Amino acid sequence: MTKLLEPAPAEAAPPPPPLVGGPRPPGAIADRAFRYVAFLAGVLVLVVLGLIIYATLDKSWSWFKTEGLSGVLALDWIPSEGKYGAGGLIIMTLMVAAIALVIAVPISLGIALFVTEVMPRRGRLPIIFVIDLLAAIPSVVFGLWMLKQVAPVFVDVYKDVHNAVSGIPILENVFGDPSSSGLAIMTAGVVVAVMITPIITAITREVFATCPQAQKEATLAMGATRWEMIRGAVFPHSRSGVVAAVIIGFGRAVGETIAVALVVGASPKLSENLFGPGDTLASIIANEFGESAGTQRSALIGFGLVLLIMTIILGTIARAVLRRANARLGVLD
Repeated sequence: MTKLLEPAPAEAAPPPPPLVGGPRPPGAIADRAFRYVAFLAGVLVLVVLGLIIYATLDKSWSWFKTEGLSGVLALDWIPSEGKYGAGGLIIMTLMVAAIALVIAVPISLGIALFVTEVMPRRGRLPIIFVIDLLAAIPSVVFGLWMLKQVAPVFVDVYKDVHNAVSGIPILENVFGDPSSSGLAIMTAGVVVAVMITPIITAITREVFATCPQAQKEATLAMGATRWEMIRGAVFPHSRSGVVAAVIIGFGRAVGETIAVALVVGASPKLSENLFGPGDTLASIIANEFGESAGTQRSALIGFGLVLLIMTIILGTIARAVLRRANARLGVLD
């Protein structure tokens, strides 16, 4: 009877590494450094914003202190009479920005959808190149182009629209007697719309491109048309990005200076007539800051702070509306 060989005893498993100490995993130092750099970058943004607010508030405090809230929001800007109200300029700034957004947002969304959903892949590159090129053109170029080439043409257009709505309540005031030079609030809104269209288009195009292809194909497989696919799959997925693009466009619209100063007409008197001359917070800073002094200069610096506050408030409102809409649809923001 042969004797069965007994198996050799198995070697004991090495003890687990200690929870504390021991060699560092690869990339731990780089990961920690990246975390610190990202944290410092986020803090730096807040610090810079705080310094901007502090500097402008410090230089404009005499205006706020002298005029008070009622004086700051007054509609009259007449430095020769000691009136430094920003209310009328705020309203005209919002009018220019509203005109620009009404024109630019639909066009931007249409271009972005055409490039991402309709245009063949080979033909997209030239359009994308032109859009990026337009976004990089200095604002003074747009302003001079509008001043010399487009504004004179708008004179006849404004007259035709004014004659067409003459006698219609409200409209005859909104589209009142046109400026003889074509320099008007509407002209400023149009030039700002031309300037912000490439910016909104570039952002929304990138956002639309992030929609998963499988999600779009699934919608089409269920029998949806191309428009139903865009409305049911692309828009819900891209809502946050589109709102962000509009907010960025609005910030550019309310803060645009040189182009608006060239074509708005330089009239600080508030008027509901879109075809008449006007002024904005940014344009009046550019036109009057060099010759200002005392309370007037303090007020002009304060206009910069007002612009910043306007952008923050409207951006916060837009984000709150978006968050509420996402909550209603069950989408995490």
